Formats: sequence, C-alpha cells, structure tokens
Amino acid sequence: MAEKYIELDDLRFILEEVLDLSPVIGHEKYQEYDLENIQMMLDSFKEFSDRELFPYSTEMDTKPVYFKEGQIYVHPHIEKVNAGLAEMGWFGAMFDYENHGIQMPMTVYRAIDLIMNAANNSAPGYALLTAGAAKLIITFGSQELQDTYVEKMANGEWMGSMCLTEPQAGSSLSDIKTSASDNGDGTYNIEGQKIFISGGDMQFTDNVIHLTLARIEGAPAGTKGISLFVVPKNRLTADGGLEYNDVQSIAEFEKVGQQGFATVHLGFGGKNDCKGWLVGEPGRGLQYMFQMMNGARIGTGVMGAGIASAAYQASLQYANERNQGRKLNKSGVKDATTEQISIMNHADVRRMLLLQRAVTEGSFALILECSRYFDLEHLAEGEAKHDYELIMELLTPIVKTYPAEQGQTSVSNGLQVLGGYGFTMDFPLQQYYRDIRIMSLYEGTTGIQSQDLLGRKMTMNKGRALKLFGKEVYAVINEAQGYEDLKGHANDLDEAFKTLEATLAHLFPNAAAGDFETFLADANVMMELFSTLVIGWQWLKMGVAAKKALNAGATKRPKAFYEGKLLTLRYFYKFEMPRIASCAVTLTNTDMLTIKGEGEELIL
Repeated sequence: MAEKYIELDDLRFILEEVLDLSPVIGHEKYQEYDLENIQMMLDSFKEFSDRELFPYSTEMDTKPVYFKEGQIYVHPHIEKVNAGLAEMGWFGAMFDYENHGIQMPMTVYRAIDLIMNAANNSAPGYALLTAGAAKLIITFGSQELQDTYVEKMANGEWMGSMCLTEPQAGSSLSDIKTSASDNGDGTYNIEGQKIFISGGDMQFTDNVIHLTLARIEGAPAGTKGISLFVVPKNRLTADGGLEYNDVQSIAEFEKVGQQGFATVHLGFGGKNDCKGWLVGEPGRGLQYMFQMMNGARIGTGVMGAGIASAAYQASLQYANERNQGRKLNKSGVKDATTEQISIMNHADVRRMLLLQRAVTEGSFALILECSRYFDLEHLAEGEAKHDYELIMELLTPIVKTYPAEQGQTSVSNGLQVLGGYGFTMDFPLQQYYRDIRIMSLYEGTTGIQSQDLLGRKMTMNKGRALKLFGKEVYAVINEAQGYEDLKGHANDLDEAFKTLEATLAHLFPNAAAGDFETFLADANVMMELFSTLVIGWQWLKMGVAAKKALNAGATKRPKAFYEGKLLTLRYFYKFEMPRIASCAVTLTNTDMLTIKGEGEELIL
C-alpha cells in the first residue's frame, strides 16, 4: 500500500527558492514568521497529517457519512481531527490576533492546507469552511455578530457552512427561493431549502453557523434582491444557552467520492421558527458571499492538487516496486533470459509519471504564487493593492480549474500505471479517481469558471489584469534567457503568450459587437489554453530557481532534486505546451457549431 502522499521538499523549494517571501514575512504584520519557523510549522502539520489524517483516508471512504433520524453522522475520528486542529490554532489561523487568530500569512496557510488535503481530502474541509464563514462575519458582519460567533468558530467549538444552492437554483443563483421576512426586532424569519451543503451538519459540535443566501420579501428579482444571513442551527438564548433554530438536516447525499465529507440537504423554517441575522446591507448578499466563494474555489484547487499528489506518490511507489517485462534493446528485441525490470524503466510509464509530477508540482507552485499575491494585496496600499487584486482575480479561475481538470487526467494516468491493480479496491488510486471528480463541479463548474475567465477577468479594467500578468510572465522569460538550456523554453513561453494575444484579438470584436454568445461559446477551450500557459510560466520559474541552485553547488537540496525539476520542465514544454497552439486553432475557427440555431436539433 502507499506509504507517502506528498514530498515536503517540493513545498520547501517553492517557499524558499522560487517565491520571494521577503516582502511578506519582512512586513511588520508578520514579524513573528521567518523561513525557519515556517518550516517548523510545515513539519508540525505534516506530523499531524501522518498520524491523524493519512491513516484514516481509506476508512473514511469505506465508512462514509450517513443520515439517521434527522442527524448527520460523520466518521468518529473527525472529532479528534477537529480537536487537534483547534489546539494547533488552525480554525482561526488566517485571522488577525484581535479576531482570535494567529495571523498566519496566506502563503503559509495554503502550503499547510496542501499537506493536509494530500493526506486526507475529506477531514480538513470542515475547518476550512468554518474559517471561511467566520471570515465573512469578520469582514461584513456587525460587531454584535462578530462578538456572538467568531471566537467559538475560531477555536473550533462551532462549525460553519455556506448555503447557496437550491433544488431549482444551482449555477443560476438569481433564481433562489429561500425567503427572509423581517420580524422587526433585528431578526428575520428564514424559510426554504438548500442542497449540496458541504459540512452542513455533524454530531460533534453544538452548533453549525450557516451563511445563507435568501431574498427579503419584496426585494427585486435577480441577484440584486439577494441578501446574506447568519442562520445558526441553534440560536443563543437570553441566558447564554442554546435552543433549536428550526434548521433541519433532511438527507445526506450519496456521492461517488469524498465519502468522508458531509454533503447535506438542509431545510430552514419547516416549523416557521428559523431566525436569521442580516449580514451587512440588504441586496448585497451575493457580493459578500463571493469572498467566501473565492476562498472556497482556491480551496477546491488545493484539494485537487492534494489528491493529485497522493495519487502520484502511490503510483510512483508502485512503479518502483513492480517488475514486469524486459527492456527492448536497440534492435527491438527482448532478451527473455534476463530478469524482469521495474516498470519504471518503460518509456510509457515514465511519461505518465512525468505527467503526474508536472500537474501536481505545477499546481503547487501556482497555488502558492497566488497566495503570495493575496498576502501582498493585503499589505499594499493604493494602486499596488489594486494591481495585486487584479492579478488574483485573473488567476483564481485557473487555481480552481487546472488542479481539478488536469488533476483528473493526472490521477487517471496514475491508475493506468498500476494496470489492472489500479482498478481494484486493494489500491488507493480508485478512491483518488472518485474523490477528484467533484473538483470540476465544486464552487462553479469548469464551464462557469471558463466563462468568468474570458467574459469578465480577461476584460476587466480594460484588460489591465492581463497586462499585469504579462509583466510577470516576461520577467521570468527574461531571466530564463540568461541560461543557455532554458532559452528554448523561454522562447516557447514568449510564443505562447503571443498566441494568447492573437487569439483574444480574434475573439474580442464579438464582445465589442454585443455578440456575447459567440464570444463565450468556446470559453472552455480558452481556459485550457490559458491554464496551460500559466502552468508553463510556473514551470519555467521553477526551472530558473533550479538552475540557480545547481550553479551555486546545490547546497540546500541534493543535485538530483533540481535535475528532477528540470526534467519535468522539459516534459511540460514537450508534451503540454503544444496544446496552446491547438487550442488557438479551435478558438479562431469561425464555425460556431455548438451554438444552437433556430429550429435546429442534435441528430443522434
């Protein structure tokens, strides 16, 4: 069975040698953090994951969350996991000290998050959602709401969730029917149903605080009529106790994967006694919720990258241990008298493993790069702050989508490495294959993310986000030109960026003419093009760092470590980057066959 789920040195390399963290940890806000104690934190959470998360990953799959008599029951070990994470300050890790947190930089937070999600992609989610819900209250809630809920959520005593989706309103949130009627005493009566609520209930907490979208009676139709409410499972009484708030678990969805992570159908106000408290101003609920949604989208990317990492380590171990077949000699003949060789020596197996590694470590690098932008945005002021925000906005759909979509390809290749054994329950690849499938559906499907990328992010502020991103890309290209064996890759990335610009120049006139249906018809293909370019940028950046280290004598890590980075870089530029040109051909083809014509039906 698999013995490893992540290579910690890959994260250390990115944090220490690829990213410049000095503007973050050198800031007064994070003066208690330096590279040495960051590594100690990584080690501490890795030890926790080794002990409390990884050993229970399979068991949480085979003994899933279930519903019984109005209550959701999660795996018994979740109680110990949450208690341990609370003791380590994880629930409020990213909150400032005055909000009961430990003021951890987001770059460090996401590195730790990657470790835990690679170990077990179900168990850490409860803390993540609780932190996101509490952060919404901190940012937009009244002081009274903050005083009531944040401390207990930050210490892991109470859980949190976000409640958006309804049976008739998935991606189309403007169609939600959950209602809120003003009681005149600062509370609202909430009535409706929400489905697919991650972390929506469990037996190991006194309370779950639901951040819930609802429409105040009389509010306009569409998204402008949606408000945000704090709706606790149990509300506080005058004497500080808890009483039932008419929030009912109706069912637990039986899923393909992520069996250890509750996905709940909730009913609000079935007995007309569900009270909610307005967050911020009426009609701005969706705007507020996007803070939590964007965090959850990045969290989805983290889960996808974590699963891809665990799958890679499992298939890598198998490839090293499994002997099968013999190597072809130059004449194409196998010597049957020789011993069988490890399948690691077969070219096709090596290709699949390199694909896994390229996707996994490329995703790691992008997630941590964007986390650094997040930190810099929150430390900067004025125009610089706005610029970092724009880059984050542009890259968030990629952080969510690439580890989800290419993570599936990666895990599928990992299963293929195992051959027939990969399709059995005796090895974990089948679980990882099932677990990662949800990632391209969570928090906005790939189609939604793609339309957001092309339709909004690439055009916002008259394309300034894309220009800022281009500066980041060309800074790496220019640095790579200084290394003889990276020049070719630098030229390839330059050509890829020019291809992107030419493709957008072809598409933008459709938007300018108001033909958004044509403009967005093939947005998924633009997502594939752009995300491949983005990961190519990250791999070239890692290649530059590896060359620097080798030229300096490889003092921090073994020489083979850096050579492995350069080999994977070569793989990515040979096998993955050519897809950019292929995508451009599709995007500039004027046959809009996916747009339904009047009276036209598919011929089956």
